[in-house]
Amino acid sequence: MILEASAAVPTGFLTGQGWKQAGELGAALLLSGAIGVEREIRQKNAGLRTHTLVGLGAALFMLVSKYGFNDVLHTGLVVLDPSRVAAQIVSGIGFIGAGLIFVRRDAVRGLTTAASIWLTAAVGAAAAAGLLLLAAEATAVYLLIVALAFRVLTHHLTRSSGRAAALRIRYLDGHGVLRRLLQTATARGFIIDELSAEPVSRRTLLDSTAREDQAMVEVLLRLRGRQAVTELAAALSEQKDVASVVVGEDPEAGD
Repeated sequence: MILEASAAVPTGFLTGQGWKQAGELGAALLLSGAIGVEREIRQKNAGLRTHTLVGLGAALFMLVSKYGFNDVLHTGLVVLDPSRVAAQIVSGIGFIGAGLIFVRRDAVRGLTTAASIWLTAAVGAAAAAGLLLLAAEATAVYLLIVALAFRVLTHHLTRSSGRAAALRIRYLDGHGVLRRLLQTATARGFIIDELSAEPVSRRTLLDSTAREDQAMVEVLLRLRGRQAVTELAAALSEQKDVASVVVGEDPEAGD
């Protein structure tokens, strides 16, 4: 026998569509949008719209989990666990994060953006769960500490480090690639301490139009600079006719 819902229970509680829920959804919108603005300023692929949609969607899923089944809930008959949706959000958001991480010629990019997407989903879920203080605190931590303070800290750590970085780069010979590589490195404030080059395999898989008789050159750069060497490696890997860029103190270990 199906029990009737008590008439004493307010309608707003049954529907879960009152001002409280609207405010939680709005908080998720604002907080996730704040994270998205920071990524938009840095001109990342996942910017304001992506982060806002992720946070808003996570919040809506949480609200549906909390209030979307009140019309079928009956004491002792049907019991739901809203925390299960939070667990599904954590695993489900991984698909978006994985799509933002890619490897191009040995350079990994998109890790920070994927992590910010993951955090945005958590902020949206927390806001929808009514944990507005925690959601706001997590957003403030990201904007003030991770995006600002940590960025300055890593810059100073890189600047003060006395260890020389090493890059091993393979590229097509005879296309003026080395000149462009050195120009890019020096333009980013790097000082070249040592340069050595030697020919390698005479074939390349750069594109379908490459001929088998095109010679490859491997150059070893030992350099110092204020920027992160990984950022330089990513920029060099985008250069035309560059086959690979390997970062490490011991270039042979990266092959």
